[in-house]
Amino acid sequence: MKVSVVIAVYNEEDKIDRCLKSLAKQRFDNFEVIVVDDGSTDETSQVLSNFQSSIFNLLIYKKKHQGPGAARNLGASRARGEVLVFVDADMTFDPRFIKNLTRPIFEKRTAGTNTSSEFVGNWDNVWARCWNYNEGISSNVRYKKNVASERVFRAIRKKEFLSVGGFDPGGYTDDYSLSRKLGFLPLVIDDAIIYHQNPEKLTEVFFHAKWVSKRSYKYGVLGIIYTFLKLNLLMSFAVGAFKAVKYKEARFLVFKIVYDFGAILGLVEYFIFKKGYK
Repeated sequence: MKVSVVIAVYNEEDKIDRCLKSLAKQRFDNFEVIVVDDGSTDETSQVLSNFQSSIFNLLIYKKKHQGPGAARNLGASRARGEVLVFVDADMTFDPRFIKNLTRPIFEKRTAGTNTSSEFVGNWDNVWARCWNYNEGISSNVRYKKNVASERVFRAIRKKEFLSVGGFDPGGYTDDYSLSRKLGFLPLVIDDAIIYHQNPEKLTEVFFHAKWVSKRSYKYGVLGIIYTFLKLNLLMSFAVGAFKAVKYKEARFLVFKIVYDFGAILGLVEYFIFKKGYK
């Protein structure tokens, strides 16, 4: 077995089937897919049990809800592949994604890679566009200047991953911990294409913003206080109105208020309970 694709899922009943069908179209031989259900309370388990594919082996594990880092670590521990590929349930892929992502590793040019080619897959949805506008991105490119890609491994040689104990579980930024523990950054390539689904309902915007804010802050309590002040209603309204004009999208004002309210609640929960997972 060459590659093990690991997917941590939590309440992804409406996304995981599309993700798996996209993986079934990969132009790559000899890979397995490991899905770890991180304590979903919706119909994710039923969707997974109904999925059938003749292209890859599908292994399904279910565990107590502890966040994506812990779920990915479990999947990696059961993997038979030489290389681990970490993707999310809200992604679909170019047919050459796995091949292109892992080629530098099999050619022994690096131990791990990520891609700079991640795009919004549901750009026609207004709230998905507003998610990018909120991050200062006016196009369907997922990350501004690919900053987020520099620290995150999308593919890593399994022995390297296991040598440092995998991810430090904690929440939204747990995948940043791997590069810190390994002491090197991934090789960023541009020909492994991902299509990422941004939140496309206001309820999704709220809950995703709540999760995003559950993370450690650079300056500790001071960082939390600064972020809390930045997310107050008056500031949300001002920024929302400004960007609504800038991006010519009046509904961004609604988006901003919903997003910031979710982020404040997530920040408060993290500060009190110190739990970063959804």
